[in-house]
This record gives sequence, C-alpha cells and structure tokens, in this order.
Amino acid sequence: MALASQKDFFSGLMFTTVGGAFAWGATSFEVGTAARMGPGYFPLMLGVLLAILGLVITVQSLSKGGPDGDKIGAFAWRPLMFVIGANLAFGVLLVGLPSLGVPAFGLIVAIYALVIIASLAQPGFRPVATLVLATILAAGSYLAFVKLLSLQFPVWPSFLTN
Repeated sequence: MALASQKDFFSGLMFTTVGGAFAWGATSFEVGTAARMGPGYFPLMLGVLLAILGLVITVQSLSKGGPDGDKIGAFAWRPLMFVIGANLAFGVLLVGLPSLGVPAFGLIVAIYALVIIASLAQPGFRPVATLVLATILAAGSYLAFVKLLSLQFPVWPSFLTN
C-alpha cells in the first residue's frame, strides 16, 4: 500500500506515540473522575486526545495527499540546533549553573540571548530587527512576570545586584 502523504503519515505516528506516552505517564498519578479530577486527569485526557488525533491523521494519510506522495524533505539541522541551543542558553543564563561556576545572569540577559541565538536559525540574520524584538520581549516579560505576577527570580545579573 503506497502512502498518499508521507508527511501526514509520520506526523500522525508521532502524535500517536507522544499522546500515548503522555496518557500512559499520567496513569502513575491519581486520575480521579470528571467531577473530582486528580492530578493525572488533565494529562491523561490530553494524551488520549492527541493519540486519537494522530490516528486520524495517520489513517487519512493513506488516502489523500499530494500527487507525488507528499514526500518528506531534508532534515533542517540548522534551525533545530539553534532553537534548542537558545532554550538551553536561556535556562543557564536565567538561573546560572553553579556546578560549572556560571553565575545567574537574570531574565533580561537570558531573553536577549534567547532571541539572538534563535534568530540565527534563519538565514539572513537581521541584527536591528532582532534587537528590537529582544527589547520588546524583555520589557513585556519583565512587566508580566515580575511586576504583574510578582514572580521571584533574578532579573539582572547576580554579580550586579549583590
């Protein structure tokens, strides 16, 4: 049986696998009932819904798709590495890494690093647009998380505030 859409087939399998894993992992918590939900209820329902969605996409991939089978293209390594690296840098810069002697640089520096590193994933890096985006995101995050929600985490580098 030929696949009408390789993209849909493999994304459906991925959704089914991830949804099944979440549903299975949620059973280790108390699930409860719809009237009295436990901590495992929401992840279980989300996992089941994701698995069902994956099955529907997988079945549909067998019947409809592009004329050439909607083949999967080359793997995009550059965006993957830069986006994962940006998230890792954000986590390390936000709270530091004492085991390696890296101090906490705080929210503002971490957001600038996140935006700059992630923007390198796209060919044609535009520094001015990236810095404007980082500034807006840093200001908005400071306002939302520190001022409005009163969350307690470092905003500026620890060596400047001590």
